[in-house]
Amino acid sequence: MILSGNEIRQQLGRNILIDPFDESRLNPNSYNLSLHNELLVYEEVVLDMRKSNRVERITIPEEGLVLTPNQLYLGRTIERTETHNFVPMIEGRSSVGRLGLFVHVTAGFGDVGFCGYWTLEMFAVQPVKIYPGVPICQIFFHEIVGDITEYSSEKYQHNRDIQPSLLYQELTGEDAPQQMQLQFERDAAALAGLRAAR
Repeated sequence: MILSGNEIRQQLGRNILIDPFDESRLNPNSYNLSLHNELLVYEEVVLDMRKSNRVERITIPEEGLVLTPNQLYLGRTIERTETHNFVPMIEGRSSVGRLGLFVHVTAGFGDVGFCGYWTLEMFAVQPVKIYPGVPICQIFFHEIVGDITEYSSEKYQHNRDIQPSLLYQELTGEDAPQQMQLQFERDAAALAGLRAAR
């Protein structure tokens, strides 16, 4: 059973958190999530499942950014979600899909208890221009039957940023490197330091 839009609204603050929440983005049985203004792209020619692959951070300007085919872009939602007693899932919006943009390559299935931002695995069939803040995907919620064990992965739970694959932790037992901080936070701190020194 999938929750209706009205039921999603009723569960806000109880079993569902969407922050920030905008009533206009609530659909009959889903909620539109929007695209943050940063992306990650892998710098490696060959991605290795057993290693932490290097990434480059890209900012999506207000005037838009053209995504090219045969390139994986990792993005994230602006909204942070938290779900208890339901299974959250995301799907690309049909209007986005009709432009040939896949919003998640495989991982649209969430876990009960997941708390954090959604990392998006975006892939363009042909060149397509994207913009920060655009409603990019929709989240919906399934009822779950049986005893619940909530998601508690140390890899992705309570994330604060776009997250590349951490599969290598499962394969090698290595710890994750310190989570990357959003670039604008570092830039703001550096700018404040320069101003204070003047």
